[in-house]
Amino acid sequence: MALNWAMLSPDRAPIPLPDELIIRTVDVGVDLTVTIPNAPPTGSVTSGGSGGAKKMKEMGRLFLTDQRLIFVADASQRKPTFESLSIPLTSLLSSKFEQPLLGSNYLVLDIKPATAGGLKDGTRAEIRMKEKGIFEFASTLDKTRERAVYMKRQQADEEEGLPTYSTPAGTPGLEAGPSSDIVPRTLRTPMFNAGPDIRAANPYGEIHTWDPVRLTHVIWCPDTIS
Repeated sequence: MALNWAMLSPDRAPIPLPDELIIRTVDVGVDLTVTIPNAPPTGSVTSGGSGGAKKMKEMGRLFLTDQRLIFVADASQRKPTFESLSIPLTSLLSSKFEQPLLGSNYLVLDIKPATAGGLKDGTRAEIRMKEKGIFEFASTLDKTRERAVYMKRQQADEEEGLPTYSTPAGTPGLEAGPSSDIVPRTLRTPMFNAGPDIRAANPYGEIHTWDPVRLTHVIWCPDTIS
C-alpha cells in the first residue's frame, strides 16, 4: 500500500499494470479516510498531537482490479491532501464490513504498507459510499482478494518445486541435474515454438520433450553422457 504511487491518465483514471483488468469502478460519492499511526502532524491533516495518529480524508473515485484497489482523490475543487492510494490485493491484511447503529455502513481495511510508500505498519483505511451500496462492493473485493492471494501462493509453490540444474563439462548450452539413470538437461534458451510433443533421437540416445509448465525444451540423457 502506498500514497501517490498510482500512475494516472489525463482524466485521472489509473493506468493499468501489465495484464491488469478492471473489475469494478465507483465514480462518485466515495469517501476515504486513511489513519496512519505514530505519525507527526502536518499542515492540512488532523492529528492527535506530535507523534500521534494522523488522519487524511478525501472524496473521489474507487477502482477495483484483479491486482489492486485504487482510490483517486477528486481534484476538481481544490488540491487534495493526497492524489491516490494504491493497495495491492495481496497487501490487504483484513477487511471488515461495519454496520453502526447510527450513521452509514462502511468498510474497514487493515493494510500492509509498502517500503517508502509514505505509510506505516498499522495503517487503516475506511471507505464509505454515498450513492451505491457498499455491501456488494465489499463482497466483490473479498472474492477478488482471495483469488489474488491464491494465485500468488500457487506461483510461489511452483517456483519452489522447480529443480536446480548445473552445467556438465563439455556440454555447451545444456544444464544437468543430480546423477540418476536418466538426467534431465534443459536448453538455456526456451524453445517457445517447439510444440508440446517434441521427441527426436540422436547419436547419444537423448530424448527431447516439451515441458508445458515451465515452457522449456527439455533433453533427457543417460547418466553416463559427459
